[in-house]
Amino acid sequence: MNIFSAAVIGLAMALAPAAQAAELRVLAGGAMTSVWADLQPKYEQASGHKLEIFFGTTPNLIKEATSGKVFDLGIVPVEVMQDAAARARFAAGATIDVARVGLGVAVRAGAARPDITTPDTLKASLIRAQSIATLPASAAGAQVMKTFERLGVSDAIKGKLQAKAAPAEVVQAVAKGEAELGVFLVNVLTAPGLDVVGPFPAELQQEIVFTAAPALDTTHAEAARR
Repeated sequence: MNIFSAAVIGLAMALAPAAQAAELRVLAGGAMTSVWADLQPKYEQASGHKLEIFFGTTPNLIKEATSGKVFDLGIVPVEVMQDAAARARFAAGATIDVARVGLGVAVRAGAARPDITTPDTLKASLIRAQSIATLPASAAGAQVMKTFERLGVSDAIKGKLQAKAAPAEVVQAVAKGEAELGVFLVNVLTAPGLDVVGPFPAELQQEIVFTAAPALDTTHAEAARR
């Protein structure tokens, strides 16, 4: 994620003189909120452009892209582009993959860290946990749920699974002690009040890829492409 941030800021500095200042509406994956908090002011200063960012889960982003509302570009999970109606709202041609991040587990800061180094120990730790927070209604959350199925723990943990509506809610639940474990994207779990236990074992790891493309109907095509 830091490489992505540095690259975009560098690109903005290189291209700023060639592009007239514009206000760009961006559709962005909610898991990248912290990245944009750092990137947005630096990008705006370097490029002269202003950004209005709509953050959402994959279903929210698909809904927003197909709502008829104007936007200029998207930096979204690839699953958004796999929806035909949403993909039709973006310019034709290849998208550009700009970031990727894997899944992991976190606990409240200072809490004991369970063993998740192998599929078997991760399974045992999930079963022992009193409560687990994740975000099923997202591309990352869907991968988390598939991992639970693959481990054969879906039924065992069903009663203690806390389904959150946004990445920040996963973080808050763990930081406040409302959930013993947070299971989601590692970059989201790297937050104040949490200790990252680690990523999923390699055999189970699934990366979420964020890809970029300008909108089909943007009125700032040059700025969006740049």
